[in-house]
Amino acid sequence: MSGMDPGGEAMVGPGGREGANVKPGGDPGAGARPLVVVVTGSECTGKTTLARTLAARYDTAVAAEYSRDYALARGGPLTEADVDPIARGTVRAADAAIAEALRRGRPLAVLDTDLASTLVYAWHYYGGAPAWVQKEARARRGDLYLLCHPDVPWVADPVRDRPHLREQLHALFHQRLVALGARVAHVHGGWTDREARATAAVDALLAARAHP
Repeated sequence: MSGMDPGGEAMVGPGGREGANVKPGGDPGAGARPLVVVVTGSECTGKTTLARTLAARYDTAVAAEYSRDYALARGGPLTEADVDPIARGTVRAADAAIAEALRRGRPLAVLDTDLASTLVYAWHYYGGAPAWVQKEARARRGDLYLLCHPDVPWVADPVRDRPHLREQLHALFHQRLVALGARVAHVHGGWTDREARATAAVDALLAARAHP
């Protein structure tokens, strides 16, 4: 890993390959790729539930949280060497969801976390991240980030290990999104309030595209 956290450069993916077949970013036009809504935040903040709820509400594709599935399959402590495969899997999952939404003619795709999350945890645990991940996180920046606050009960499971650092990690997520120049909507309160806040933010995003 590199200890450098560079600014926004044009993205070239791992091995010199362009990182996405259908990439987020850029100005939408008629027939453009779907808007990308990313549900993000620290552990146990209802991200997966919210991502699935939004995908159902807008009848669109959702990318599952690859890092969680990877950690469960790994069955043991993760190391710095796992950051690269987690990032690659996260990219594949996002590309598949965006392509599916495009195929179905949907105006948006939902991602249950993205490379911003990979960066937060890589820097938190290991003090750095691969240079290609840092570049691609910026190049693939979503159109809207729904930042879930840690104001819901903690529920332990095999891949969660930071109940005492929820606020600290939440701050790191916010800092990362600000550094990426992301559009952020804060999702907090009870479950009904969280869904309402998220839906209002998505509706505003769709309206902005329809009436630029």
